[in-house]
Amino acid sequence: MQDLRMFGTKLGLENPSRLASMVDSPHKKLRFIHVAGTNGKGSVCAMLESVYREAGYCTGLFTSPHLISFRERIQVNRKLIPEKAVARLTSQLAESMTSFPKGQTPTFFEMTVVMALCYFSEQKCDVVLWETGMGGRLDATNIVTPIASVITNIGLDHTRWLGNSLSEIAQEKSGIIKRDVPAFTAAQQHEALSTIRSAAKTQMTELIEIDQPNIKFNLSLIGQHQQINASLTNNVVNKLQSILPVSNENIECGLRNVDWPGRLQIVNIGFQKFLLDGAHNVEGAAMLHQALKANFADQSLVFILGMVNEKDGNGFCQKIAPIADHIILSPVRSERSAEPSTFEPVCQKANPKVKTLVVSCLRQALKHCEKEPFVIITGSFYLVGEAFEQLGIASQAAKSERLLNDWGTPSGMKENNLNT
Repeated sequence: MQDLRMFGTKLGLENPSRLASMVDSPHKKLRFIHVAGTNGKGSVCAMLESVYREAGYCTGLFTSPHLISFRERIQVNRKLIPEKAVARLTSQLAESMTSFPKGQTPTFFEMTVVMALCYFSEQKCDVVLWETGMGGRLDATNIVTPIASVITNIGLDHTRWLGNSLSEIAQEKSGIIKRDVPAFTAAQQHEALSTIRSAAKTQMTELIEIDQPNIKFNLSLIGQHQQINASLTNNVVNKLQSILPVSNENIECGLRNVDWPGRLQIVNIGFQKFLLDGAHNVEGAAMLHQALKANFADQSLVFILGMVNEKDGNGFCQKIAPIADHIILSPVRSERSAEPSTFEPVCQKANPKVKTLVVSCLRQALKHCEKEPFVIITGSFYLVGEAFEQLGIASQAAKSERLLNDWGTPSGMKENNLNT
């Protein structure tokens, strides 16, 4: 699996379709709710999974990236795929991939998608909550025909591949909308919403738009944005009642008990409180900003912040610095880590009063914060995953599993041009 990282990211459906067909097309035996969006798609998948599991259904959950273990990406009834199943399916798929022409070998993500399909089919899942990797139209997950398509929101992320405007990005994510399959969105911007509406009209399907939560949900997850995600979940579940019946009690209990690590997650260790949030883009930073103002207005805000280099780190810092008292800039344990010192002048310009410090690693950052009662760790899911290890929240994963989150741009790939 690690060797496949050399093939980077490849957008297109030919490889995953062919690989799936070589293992008896497991996706044709499953029901999917396909979820795309710039932020919140993992949270919506987790909420839907919790509701359907509460109702007694066997659920498959496919998400990315992983925080600690690769096995987090593929779960059945919130139990990670067993190591033996990963080894068996990797061997089976690797053998199938030997027949691919030279230079057309499936990527790590394409193989992972088909592995998930195989495992969910073996486990006879009643419903699969299916998160896109990047975009939608040419994302490997888009080989399925779902029973519902969900677009959480649209923001300027992955612009190197998806486009530089909200309309272009919305066009890519709208590619998961299928003919006669109900579609849902919480996108707000006129430019993005217009594009999504046009895609739904082209596919002659109903589009259900969620503007603001119509009721207040009792959630285990904090943040106003999670109320919108819960409203999306509620609308999807109610629309699919004829296919997957669920009671109001199941919905309420599922939302109340949803577990989604690393998203505005509070962890208490001794006298310290840590807030872990993989708010990895400008939109995520705005949501984090809002949540901190609403829930922690009386706290001194100390941030440990690290970014990967394809994200808008400057924009992230511009959103966070104005409310920060102290920002510690750390590298991310990834081949794609951004240089933390480049963000120091950005933070100071956005907030001349903020104290900044550049460190060489997260361990050093935590050492500097050991007397702080409240610490926010954010900027990258990879940094949050490392924090889980450093703080003793999760057992330390093998280095190879952490590396499986890394990928590069293969030679010849056209950036910011998906018109293929």
